Amino acid sequence: MHVPDGFINAPVSLATGAVAAAAVAVSLRGARRELAGTGAGDIAGAERTAPLAGLVAAFIFAVQMLNFPVAAGTSGHLLGGALAAILVGPYTGVLCVSVVLLMQGVLFADGGLTALGVNITDMAIVTTVVAYALFRGLVKVLPRRRRSITVASFVAALVSVPAAAVAFTALYALGGTADVPIGKVFTAMVGVHVLIGIGEAVITALTVGAVIAVRPDLVHGARGLTAPLELRTSPLAAPAGAPAAPEAQPVPAAAATAPRRSTRRIWLAGLAAALVCAGGISYYASASPDGLEKVAHDQGIDAKAEDHATQDSPLADYSVKEITDARLSGGLAGVIGVGATLAVGTGVFVVLRRRKGAATPEPAGPGAERPAPESV
Repeated sequence: MHVPDGFINAPVSLATGAVAAAAVAVSLRGARRELAGTGAGDIAGAERTAPLAGLVAAFIFAVQMLNFPVAAGTSGHLLGGALAAILVGPYTGVLCVSVVLLMQGVLFADGGLTALGVNITDMAIVTTVVAYALFRGLVKVLPRRRRSITVASFVAALVSVPAAAVAFTALYALGGTADVPIGKVFTAMVGVHVLIGIGEAVITALTVGAVIAVRPDLVHGARGLTAPLELRTSPLAAPAGAPAAPEAQPVPAAAATAPRRSTRRIWLAGLAAALVCAGGISYYASASPDGLEKVAHDQGIDAKAEDHATQDSPLADYSVKEITDARLSGGLAGVIGVGATLAVGTGVFVVLRRRKGAATPEPAGPGAERPAPESV
């Protein structure tokens, strides 16, 4: 659903650019809290969450290269907002998808540069907000089981894709450059993206289910749902007549008893999966136009489409120029894209995590003094 340059006029593109910039700014603040791990001051949690968030961005980039057929002459691909929000949190999720869209637009000429605000608003903000709101609502009413997380992920992802199609239709109604009846655009966009949403739901549910099966502590959407609260008291009971001990506080059983586990294995497994998808499986992806491209061609939305500003990029169209072998060219471009997205995404999230850790130091324990603020 990458919107090219020329589909939406300049005023609406500028307005969505402002919306996207504001949303990214809000997400930067919110992501600092999400990247803090299981709680404020949890440095170990923060150090493991930031690289995983970068990996999620790289994985979404890779899976977006796997277009799957949804109807005669039409394909679809993962949008990723639901997956990112559930795995690493909604604010971090917006940033993950935004990084992917930026890398695709700059390096691979996929999605217009003047339409970057439109794409971030539609593919990063709308999908993440809709998916995570629905996901949280579902997990509150479903049984407290891991299977419920997977079911909620499926439904949230399924709905997020046609929601993005509705959002695009609204933007096109405000600033479309071709004279096309909005009713036709709405019907065509929602119809095909409901089908694409099924593929999105399957990919999201399988990925979330796989992670939660081995490391539920790494799934943001499963926090507080996979381990019941357990009341823990001191083993030293107060003798008769002695002052009562402080009231015991509820502590998550898993957090209190489970040793910290390295994320290296799951990080390496996720990176390997991303590289295999982008570097190998992508060669077998459907060559049919995706949902937006098909609707744009059939309905005439692309009448005033413009050439991409980076169409001469060495990686344009997900292939390395000067390499004639299609399999090698596309696979190498995919690997480069995964590496670049991983590097940029991880860099952003590590910086955010460090700023969070420096900005809000926590006391060592009950009664500990907070460090005095440094003079400026």
